[in-house]
Amino acid sequence: MNRAAAILSFIDQLDFSTAGLPAGIGLLNPYRDSAEIRETTRQFFNKFYNDEDKGILLLGINPGRFGAGITGISFTDPKRLVSALGLPFEGKVTHEPSSEFIYDMIGAYGGVSKFYREAYISSLFPLTVVRQATSGKLLNYNYYDDADLMAHLRPFIIKNIYQQIDLAGGPSSVICLGTGKNAAILRKLNDTYGFFKRIIAIEHPRFIVQYKYKERHAYIDKYLLVLEEAKG
Repeated sequence: MNRAAAILSFIDQLDFSTAGLPAGIGLLNPYRDSAEIRETTRQFFNKFYNDEDKGILLLGINPGRFGAGITGISFTDPKRLVSALGLPFEGKVTHEPSSEFIYDMIGAYGGVSKFYREAYISSLFPLTVVRQATSGKLLNYNYYDDADLMAHLRPFIIKNIYQQIDLAGGPSSVICLGTGKNAAILRKLNDTYGFFKRIIAIEHPRFIVQYKYKERHAYIDKYLLVLEEAKG
């Protein structure tokens, strides 16, 4: 089974019941909710992962509503889906700043074909987490923002990490997107389960575009160095 088939098989079985979640917290599963997203992911993975190569593994937090929550592809908003990946999109073309940073980095790395041949991006928790505001509006939420939520999701996160390692070809290193809570949780889990020999934490794209935007080119250079390090 090539990487595309393996990843699509993984996506097809992704499911998590909302029963038992803390009040006001919900989950969105774009792969179950939208036939268009299922078709987009099929085209993407067959285009860029139609091989049996091993790859660098990058793990983020959980997909945002306006990136992978709409396209099904990590750190990819509709704008980048069309302009960078050359894939069609029929809905509203939204913009996610994290996606802009990631694709600027991918361009500096050598382009989408080279990057996706050599790297696989996912998240510790692969579904979109949302919190309902008092106004009724759904807001992005992180799996670690609530202790009860984290405890509820923990077994699924552990299972997901094992599956992502297999999908990336069994790398001994991982690049953790996020140097704060995401890295701390991954390191703690790694101490127990021994997923990786080495965890390389780097600033999350959202942190960079929100707090370090003027320095983003320096962070792109840092990402390139870390990607080379992860190959070793």
